[in-house]
Amino acid sequence: MKETIKTKVLLFMEQSRKKSFSMEELAENLKLQKSEDFKALVQTIAMMEREKLVVFNKKGKIKLPEQNIVIEGTFRANSRGFGFVTIDPEEDDVFIPKEATGYAMDGDVVAIDIVKPADPFSDRGAEGKVVDVRQRQNNQIVGEFSAFSEDEIKESDLYGVVKPKDKKLEELQVFVAAEGIRPVDGSIVIVEITHYPEKGYAASLEGMVKRVIGHKNDPGMDILSIVVANGIPTKFPDEVLAEADAVPSEIDPAAFPERRDLRNQMIVTIDGEDAKDLDDAVTVQKLDNGNYFLGVHIADVSHYVTEDSQLDREAFERGTSVYLTDRVIPMLPQRLSNGICSLNPQVPRLAMSCEMEIDSQGQVVSHEIFQSIIQTTERMTYTAVNEILEEQNPETMQRYEQLVPMFEEMGELHRILEKMRVQRGAVSFEDREAKVLVDTEGHPLEILLRSRGIGERLIESFMLAANETVAEHFNRLKFPFIYRIHEDPKEEKLQRFFSFAAALGILVKQTKGTITPKDLQTIVEDVADKPESMVINTMLLRSMQQAKYSEDNYGHYGLAAEYYTHFTSPIRRYPDLIVHRLIRSYAEDATEEKQAIWAEKLPDIAVHSSQMERRAVEAEREVDAMKKAEFMADHIDEEFEGIISSVVKFGIFVELPNTIEGLIHINALKQDYFHYLESHLALVGERTGMTFKIGQKVKIRVVKADPETREIDFELIEAEEVENVQIDKNRQQRRRQKPSNQEKKPQKQQTSNKKKPKKKKKEPFYKKAVKKKGKKNR
Repeated sequence: MKETIKTKVLLFMEQSRKKSFSMEELAENLKLQKSEDFKALVQTIAMMEREKLVVFNKKGKIKLPEQNIVIEGTFRANSRGFGFVTIDPEEDDVFIPKEATGYAMDGDVVAIDIVKPADPFSDRGAEGKVVDVRQRQNNQIVGEFSAFSEDEIKESDLYGVVKPKDKKLEELQVFVAAEGIRPVDGSIVIVEITHYPEKGYAASLEGMVKRVIGHKNDPGMDILSIVVANGIPTKFPDEVLAEADAVPSEIDPAAFPERRDLRNQMIVTIDGEDAKDLDDAVTVQKLDNGNYFLGVHIADVSHYVTEDSQLDREAFERGTSVYLTDRVIPMLPQRLSNGICSLNPQVPRLAMSCEMEIDSQGQVVSHEIFQSIIQTTERMTYTAVNEILEEQNPETMQRYEQLVPMFEEMGELHRILEKMRVQRGAVSFEDREAKVLVDTEGHPLEILLRSRGIGERLIESFMLAANETVAEHFNRLKFPFIYRIHEDPKEEKLQRFFSFAAALGILVKQTKGTITPKDLQTIVEDVADKPESMVINTMLLRSMQQAKYSEDNYGHYGLAAEYYTHFTSPIRRYPDLIVHRLIRSYAEDATEEKQAIWAEKLPDIAVHSSQMERRAVEAEREVDAMKKAEFMADHIDEEFEGIISSVVKFGIFVELPNTIEGLIHINALKQDYFHYLESHLALVGERTGMTFKIGQKVKIRVVKADPETREIDFELIEAEEVENVQIDKNRQQRRRQKPSNQEKKPQKQQTSNKKKPKKKKKEPFYKKAVKKKGKKNR
């Protein structure tokens, strides 16, 4: 009888939408309301509770116990100890508290339990704990080596300890086994990990030195350390260089009768003064019918970097060139990128061409995509073109007298294309980009804001036109292809942005309940002349998804483009090289069999290319932040004016006109006790009502700048007066009952006195060192 009731209870509760039931509700639903039946039900439930098949909630109702569902994902560490696990790129990450990381390291594939489910009503994400590390991502670590003494080496069987360069791993100590390479103190080394963190040794690893990169005092070692730490290769393998050396340094046009010869056209490259890899060239001509002829000619790298060659495999692995403060780490060896593939002036070069006829509305009315031979007339710079079209510099105009009419027509076409993009809703962010100038030792001397004149913008317009035309061409053919996509923003991120904008007094108009690029464009235009425009642009960018590569075409939201790809930079981006290879492949063989081969290859190429792009961006940001901190270290105690760029619980971030950002910690605001009002994105003084909010002008003093941690601290001198925000009285009352960290003196971190675990057989070397060296190594 009881077994039958037990089965009925379980079946009913599993199938019911309702989660908890009173005993009476169960009896009613299971038709067990008679006295004897109800007594049997009570006894059954009691037995089921002992067996942990059901549990009672706080209200005394019966429910099924929570099932621990193990989910697999990728762990992303934070330098403060906690982390997040990405399960699905389309879903929010799961928060992992510091005490629940299960010794996982950044990038590891982990299994997690969900401890607290997400609460959509409070905008709180799910919280989990790591139950297993399924796959370690880091098998080597880059860091600075500190040598042990001879006596310490004998005691511990260790050469020393390495402090990781990666901020996300900086809490770890990597002990170096007394085997193989023995570096000198202060060396920057690559350590191959042999033992990972575990119970009792949560912050310890062990490994062997695989390679000494150099010494910490060597010029440029700070940047090189970041490059190596991000896994970016710094040298080309010998077999790759051998293939590059085998490529001829010049071409004979007669050897390519199948290519269209465009050497008689007036074609120019337009780049920065310091550019050496010239991969795009353009020509423009106004036609008799009032339309414009635009020719975009791109270096045909795919002719030299053939499929499955050593050059191709290396280019695939690198994915992209990496542009750092004082160096470029190229995707291709310089013999190709600066030599035969570079569209140098007055020499014949192989190109992949996209010729377009564009009407007065900016629409491409006809086009051709083909392999060609070109010979550029002139190597132009952005500066020279700006001097011709904006400043009308007589000297420059005379020097390029024959080309001036074409540049004027280029300006006309650019304005047409730009207007077309604006009308369809492309979001144009005039983000300020800074360039750090360094001396021969790599020390930053100056930070300059890069300006974008008409020369830079017209090249951008022409490249966008070519990229869209090529993407649409192959999409309409329904051939497998690789696209550059930018998906619609996620609704929850946009809603957070709207709340943010509302706190600044900016109301967002929506089109028929949805947010189009045109709506966002309007926001950018409306705040263009306001102090907070920079902050609005930044927050709007953060609310959008990352652009990436895909074999499926989802369009480009930011550009308001239905079709988009990357066709114009094959010297420095692998997807562009693949687009060229696809053009060549389909021109030779467009059979279903060939299409099937590409359909199988392209997904992996798209994913890997997106990952390598993110790796490059991360390295570029780290180097940029380090050099900016190093620059500000020379300006300690100096005063600057800036604006508040962000307000958070622990303080305010201030951005200076040179794009450098620093923190004024809430504990450094001595004027009052400050409440963080998330709805207003403001800090408000409890007694004075003093308010700090985004876009507010301030004057600061530099108090600290650490290139190692990339952190810059400011001290507030004065702030622009703004309208005060009122604090909820209930918030003040709660605060008085429970003092905050602002009223507590910071205490030094206490050293743990926990007992060390007993020695186990065959324990890693580093455990001996932890025991023998004690606090010195902690």
